[in-house]
Amino acid sequence: HFGSRVVAKRNHNLRPLATRCVEGRMSRTPIIGGNWKCNPASVKDAEKLLEAWKGESFDTAKVEVVICPTSLHLPVVKPGLEAMGMQVSAQNVSATGFGAFTGEHAAEHLVDFGVPWTLIGHSERRTKYGETDELTAQKVEQCQAKGVKVIFCIGELLEEREAGKTDEVNKRQLAAIIPKVTDWEKMVIAYEPVWAIGTGKVATPDQAQEAHAAIRAYLKEAVSEDVAGKVRIQYGGSVTPENCAELIGKADIDGFLVGGASLKPSFMDIVKASQGA
Repeated sequence: HFGSRVVAKRNHNLRPLATRCVEGRMSRTPIIGGNWKCNPASVKDAEKLLEAWKGESFDTAKVEVVICPTSLHLPVVKPGLEAMGMQVSAQNVSATGFGAFTGEHAAEHLVDFGVPWTLIGHSERRTKYGETDELTAQKVEQCQAKGVKVIFCIGELLEEREAGKTDEVNKRQLAAIIPKVTDWEKMVIAYEPVWAIGTGKVATPDQAQEAHAAIRAYLKEAVSEDVAGKVRIQYGGSVTPENCAELIGKADIDGFLVGGASLKPSFMDIVKASQGA
């Protein structure tokens, strides 16, 4: 239920997937990302996974699902994912356009292939491939110019958390892109504490909520109260069907960016648990 016609008319420029009016207050539709990273081993394995998901339905009006396959698998699995009501995303994008940039694909390529999303700034890109805050900002700028939606990843290392620098790191990584963003409707933030990615360690629901609330407070201060209230913030880091319900119940957690668990049939349990949030 999206509220009265008067509310709908007043907010005619809002995308219904991103925001809706529930019981007189603004709520954000959950968004679940599945980051396959450099997996699975074969197209056959990817097709088996899609086959396992086919029997599980979800309400696209209540949860948005975005799958990030490898660049090679993406055009093969795209039709099957879209037939299930899911969207596809690249895992990375170039900071440059067309030209002599070997090994890159540009935001324009994503538009041409009908790929509406990309990840930018994943911690594995930052820590293993040397991506800087400045580079992520250039990538965001390219996507904003071409209308590509972005799941922008931020988060602290274990030593940074232990030093009490979680908020400082998140603010620094966000501050780099804020001047480049002209359309926040096309931005989702994924908070991924690096120490929790693939380790089995998970930030407690209270730890995750605290970080998400701090991110939202920073956006209110650095951008606007309107943007802070509408932008969706995902949690990432060893999310499973077992721990997702308690996490999604927190006020400022708007979904998940799922890694290893998105390569399993039970990923759909996370999707279904989130659609009632």
